[in-house]
Amino acid sequence: MASKLHCKIWQWCVALIHTSLKPVRFMFLSQVWRRNIQLRRLFPILAIISFVTVLLVSNFTPVLAQLPRQEIRGVWLTNNDFNILRDRRKVQETMNRLQEMNFNTVYPVVWNSGYVMYPSAVAQRAGIQPFVFRGSDGHDILADVVNQAHRRGLLANAWFEFGFMAPPTSELAVNHPEWLTQKRNGGKTSMSAAGEVVWLNPFHPQVQKLISDLVLEIVSNYDVDGIQFDDHMSLPHEFGYDRYTIALYTQETKKSPPTNPQDPSWLRWRADKITAFMTQLHQAVKARKPNVIFSVSPNYYDFAYKFQLQDWLTWLRQGLIDELIVQVYRPDLQSFVANISRPEIQEAQKTIPTAIGVMTGLRNNPVSIQQIKSQVRATQQRGLGVAFFYYSSMWNYSSESLDERQAGFQALFPYPALRARVD
Repeated sequence: MASKLHCKIWQWCVALIHTSLKPVRFMFLSQVWRRNIQLRRLFPILAIISFVTVLLVSNFTPVLAQLPRQEIRGVWLTNNDFNILRDRRKVQETMNRLQEMNFNTVYPVVWNSGYVMYPSAVAQRAGIQPFVFRGSDGHDILADVVNQAHRRGLLANAWFEFGFMAPPTSELAVNHPEWLTQKRNGGKTSMSAAGEVVWLNPFHPQVQKLISDLVLEIVSNYDVDGIQFDDHMSLPHEFGYDRYTIALYTQETKKSPPTNPQDPSWLRWRADKITAFMTQLHQAVKARKPNVIFSVSPNYYDFAYKFQLQDWLTWLRQGLIDELIVQVYRPDLQSFVANISRPEIQEAQKTIPTAIGVMTGLRNNPVSIQQIKSQVRATQQRGLGVAFFYYSSMWNYSSESLDERQAGFQALFPYPALRARVD
């Protein structure tokens, strides 16, 4: 790619010379060259400048190549980063570090454990927010993160981490039991990375209204570049046997839901209902602010559809997704490469910015910088972007020194790749 660009630039320069300089001018230059000793002495310096220019153009070629699809270099800011998020100075240091390391996108959490991370009239009306997460000096955390990100050329996409998921002890679950769905045996909880959780019924109109209102509240009140929904904007396949859903399914199909939760028609009906809601949500967001990025961060497609009823490939093909980040948290490189090479990912990257979610560590599961580097190289070789889960674990939970970790991440992105903001 670099050699082709160099060749094109050289051809363009030659063509410009031939069209703008007449033969008499060439004769004049020739006479000046013969008579002017100083000009001859400057020639080696001019040659070096020309050579360095070519090198710089070649080195920046990857940036130019990525601009049409806007390469994602992102990181999630989670509840585990709250000590950073609540402190203006630490947020400033974080954004400075990310800018210096050539990142271009942050995903601050705004919906977690049944609570919002910003002052919300919608949450107060729903009776699910007895308190508001604020910064150490009483400031609006989300507004501060967005503003400081923008000052350093970073996009800020608000992350609805928990989607339809909530802890069973949250005010959301306790105050609105009618909003919850259940398994065929009556069980209402499942185990997740966040522990035991209940699931809001994604087919219930009041649940849909709550999520839609929260999303539109952020789009309207904050200068966010996008809204992101991850693998929890879904429903585990065992769920959907609550009264409301059974009645709706019976009304539409004239039969009871299959006893097998993985029955193909039952899977499809529920997945299509979630798709219909995402379509409505997408339309509402774009009507409120057309240029907001509608981002999705699911698991790989086979798992997402069969086990989470999340048919994100259909969302992609229907034009609902502006940005895709597929979570591939695999320690084994061979398994990691197999998952990032799937055809649906290749399909997505032809039309929208597409990236892979890479695990950088958990408190009880550190990840070495060598593993991170090998996975990032694999994504870059396939023309994919990267998003890291999550910020604090980039530096902590590892036996490696901070300097070693920072040098490792710095080496991943040696040149900038800016993403354009569209107001």
